[in-house]
Amino acid sequence: MAVVRIPTPLRPHSGGHDRIEAQGATVGEVLGRVGETYPALRERIFDGGDLRRFVNVYVNNEDIRYLDDLKTAVGEEDEVSIIPAVAGG
Repeated sequence: MAVVRIPTPLRPHSGGHDRIEAQGATVGEVLGRVGETYPALRERIFDGGDLRRFVNVYVNNEDIRYLDDLKTAVGEEDEVSIIPAVAGG
């Protein structure tokens, strides 16, 4: 199972978990399974079927936007990290 890392600001929506194990062949499948278990988290990271603009997702430190986006393959030992964008001024 892949491990999904949950950042601190999103942990209230994941039952307080900082990591969740989920099965799936792609990032979309893995995040979809996490979203089935934690619907409030799904609402924070997805807008319909797409990732929200301010949410970055990495597989083993590789930004999925430069890979195959939600279709990026995920293996049993892979780590998927959700990173919300940070803005400031």
